[in-house]
Amino acid sequence: MLKKITLLVISVFACQILATAQIMPAPDRAEGDGPYDRLIIRGVTLIDGTGAPPIGPVDIVVEKNRIAQIQVVGYPGLPINDNRRPKADENTKVLDMEGHYLLPGLVDMHGHIGGSGQGTPAEYVFKLWMAHGITTIRDPSAGNGLAWVLDQKKKSAANQITAPRILAYTSFGQGAEKPITTAEQAKSWVNENKAKGADGIKFFGASPEVMQAAISENKRIGLRSAMHHQQLDVARWNVLNSARAGLTSMEHWYGLPEALFQDRTIQDFRLDYNYQNEQHRFGEAGKLWKQAAPPYSEHWNKVMNELLELDFTLDPTFNIYEANRDLMRARTQEWHEVYTLPSLWRFYAPSRQSHGSYWFDWTTEEEVQWKENYKLWMTFVNEYKNRGGRVTAGSDSGFIYQLYGFAYIRELELLREAGFHPLEVLRSATLYGAEALGMEKEIGSVEVGKLADFVILEENPLQNLKVLYGTGSIRIDENNQPVRVGGVKYTVKDGIVYDAKQLLEDVKQIVDEHKARENARLKQPGLDW
Repeated sequence: MLKKITLLVISVFACQILATAQIMPAPDRAEGDGPYDRLIIRGVTLIDGTGAPPIGPVDIVVEKNRIAQIQVVGYPGLPINDNRRPKADENTKVLDMEGHYLLPGLVDMHGHIGGSGQGTPAEYVFKLWMAHGITTIRDPSAGNGLAWVLDQKKKSAANQITAPRILAYTSFGQGAEKPITTAEQAKSWVNENKAKGADGIKFFGASPEVMQAAISENKRIGLRSAMHHQQLDVARWNVLNSARAGLTSMEHWYGLPEALFQDRTIQDFRLDYNYQNEQHRFGEAGKLWKQAAPPYSEHWNKVMNELLELDFTLDPTFNIYEANRDLMRARTQEWHEVYTLPSLWRFYAPSRQSHGSYWFDWTTEEEVQWKENYKLWMTFVNEYKNRGGRVTAGSDSGFIYQLYGFAYIRELELLREAGFHPLEVLRSATLYGAEALGMEKEIGSVEVGKLADFVILEENPLQNLKVLYGTGSIRIDENNQPVRVGGVKYTVKDGIVYDAKQLLEDVKQIVDEHKARENARLKQPGLDW
């Protein structure tokens, strides 16, 4: 038995090391105008990210990369009062956006940049994110290696590449010569990780002694953390253990239902369960919330209240599991044909090896179980928000038919489905993400003094979140013909104005080049047409 456990630990450790296979870094920036000595964005309706309702028309003044002034310049339906407008001189760039909507740059709290398995060049991933208004991402586990991610982070911070702002959270134990098995080894690695320049740590699981030492030491030295509580360790270390030790945020929901168990201590696994069989892993996960304490029960409330007291952040990533409740929808999303690389499409296909490609025999029964699972999961997340808890938006793209950028907007729709008001959705996507990263003084809301990170679009995203998709939303015109409306028009990061639609066109060209080089086309698994 000891030999089996040792081999399992080594296997998990090896998977984390293999995850650092690198992709092509981003080329030097050739896109975007600015930053300007002085930029005035005129006439927008402002959704500031704090939860405040929209206000407009507003002129916003940016000096270099900072917001210098926010000026209300009139009333809806009336001519703008020029006397109230900030004055422009010959050194001022003016962007007339009358009738448009402006909100803070979006924060993706679960933004894997991709790996060799997906075959996604960094330029492809970064431009998909930027085209959807995502100006900051947290890379949870630094899958291309910490040095690689820190290089891209540095270049993004200097705006030498077209990319969101990057925060690097290394996978716990990454780069260590051998598995970490003691508290002292854990503390030593955590301090080395900070010295190397990491912004935080992504945990999966370890012995309670190691987890306690690593999380508490990471908190002591001032770094933040995230965790995917994998089933291999969750029976002895769930979300409450992590939060008490000082974990600042959790991803997905593993470890939360286990903290809510009251008539069992271990998930009711099928008796032939094998964690390496991902259909077992995800099929059984779809039954987990039904095994937890029911909503609003005494134990359910007790767990929620303790997490709230600990100022714990939930990053649910609803979108990444949506294929579990509707596989056909996930496979046939309209953007795949144009914007999904052939290598990424192959990675998504049913496979016993590729992570998240567990469609060996996915049935209506699994989908129904997952739909029920979502109802209970969403109930907890929505109530957590209602009681003052911080819920953020993350996508976990590059797996399970979820494409960078597009999947993030789907996450916003799913927060809406969970019960969030659209203003609450956008707050989770902006200010709450910034708070969870410890960056709320710099980003996350449109306020004087903060960095000039904006999303500008013609349509009102509160009325229809779909207008944030790069493919926009369908509407019927005056000639009774279907047309597309929406899509982000401009993404502003650090005061630099990017044409979001051109970024999407760049992505299309990358995909077309890959298809031509490989003589490839996208087709549904098992079909020749």
